[in-house]
Amino acid sequence: MQQPKRVAAIVTEYRRFSHADVIVGKIIEGYEHDGKAGPNLKVVSMYVDQFPERDMSRDLAQKHGFRITPTIADALTLGGNRLAVDGVLSIGEHGNYPQNEKEQTLYPRRRFFEEIVKTFEQCKQVVPVFNDKHLAAAWDDAKWMYDKARELFIPFMAGSSLPVTWRVPPLTLPKNCQIEEALALGYGPTEGYGFHTLEMLQCMVERRKGGETGVKRVQYLPHDSMWKPFDEGRLSRDLLEAGLERIPGRIPGDYRQMCSRDKTAGIFIVEYRDGLRGAAVLLNGCVAEGKSAAFAFAAKLAGEPEPQTTHFHLQSEWPFGHFGYLVRAIEHMIQTNHPAYPVERTLLTTGVLDAGMTSRHQQAKVIDTPHLDIRYEGSDWPFAPAPPPPPKP
Repeated sequence: MQQPKRVAAIVTEYRRFSHADVIVGKIIEGYEHDGKAGPNLKVVSMYVDQFPERDMSRDLAQKHGFRITPTIADALTLGGNRLAVDGVLSIGEHGNYPQNEKEQTLYPRRRFFEEIVKTFEQCKQVVPVFNDKHLAAAWDDAKWMYDKARELFIPFMAGSSLPVTWRVPPLTLPKNCQIEEALALGYGPTEGYGFHTLEMLQCMVERRKGGETGVKRVQYLPHDSMWKPFDEGRLSRDLLEAGLERIPGRIPGDYRQMCSRDKTAGIFIVEYRDGLRGAAVLLNGCVAEGKSAAFAFAAKLAGEPEPQTTHFHLQSEWPFGHFGYLVRAIEHMIQTNHPAYPVERTLLTTGVLDAGMTSRHQQAKVIDTPHLDIRYEGSDWPFAPAPPPPPKP
């Protein structure tokens, strides 16, 4: 086997169960965090923005021989004047950071990327960069990051583990299928997990005929009005209920009443530029994080009498194996200099999320999104092979 590629990890914090732990930890300690099989990557440096009481980074650095650096530049160069790594992981998730008036958490994702790019420019070199989850809270920051990566020809990938986790049944929509309506079902918090639900929607509908064409407008309806588009026939109640049937461990009872009583429930309504109707439904109140692993997808395809549905399964126990499939996609990019799937997926989802949070802040105002004229071809990158691991006793 060839020598492992050297990577720098730029993280907000590193504690047990943080995204740094479940992503970078699989490089340091193996997919099962047991010192056995893992990706052909080696962490050689880490910049840590905050050190909580339960910090793990310093002990891991001592155990595995990588450097905790005082700056991002030092993590990339190890104190020299050239890049000393083959790839960079930017994990701007978790930690103590403020929120803006729209209740978006202001993680330092753009700051991390700016400092990475500044070092690239100083060294006149670039290497692949992975950005965890959405690119930034604000659209302008996300677009700046995307444009800068294109300007410097940086292999750039982003997103979460949802597109690569197990699907039960293992549904792949046919390339160039005609989708009439699509629903993604998940749960809140609105921004942090709304992104997951929107990204699940996007990784499926991007395969439709003509590829992705962008989004025309977005609206967010809160818990007390989230069923209105279903009652008015703008969205299909039958499709919603077909998706709900895929969610294991759903709380029994009237899902409408349960969600309507939960102020964290709501719905992102997405109108695509080609006329596709889509929505991300946050079902707080009738589903919950944990063993129910409450993410599902349902779509109505033209000419097919029955909807296409699947459950996006997440391993609810350590070692959270779905992140291992995200690490495999990251490894592919660092080994080949080619992203496993298009960063435009994350750019578009980031823009939809920001527009939805604006709509929520402005009492369900419909937000026109001419800036989301984003076109790209859907991905064929595989998701985790079935079956998912059984629950631990």
